[in-house]
Amino acid sequence: MQVIVDFCLVPMGVGVSVSRHVAACQTIIEEAGLVHRMHAYGTNIEGPWDEVFAVVKRCHEAVHAMGAPRINTTLKVGTRTDREQSMDDKVASVEDLLRH
Repeated sequence: MQVIVDFCLVPMGVGVSVSRHVAACQTIIEEAGLVHRMHAYGTNIEGPWDEVFAVVKRCHEAVHAMGAPRINTTLKVGTRTDREQSMDDKVASVEDLLRH
């Protein structure tokens, strides 16, 4: 099953700046070869269910290994069975409406 997630991992107990931890997760996502788009408060990731959730797990493992004693993650998960739809398809649909 294909899935699109909005993934926001927040390490706790590491101070105010978390950019080092976010960069580690971005590297993990990129190495997995999944389509993704980082934004100001998280990352959208699309791909097969098991691969996407394996990346989320690896991000947790890596951030804990970096010294974060706690992690708070928010996930929004979307799937479809009626047709295939990518992140780009979803954005293009709205952009088309805005042009008219």
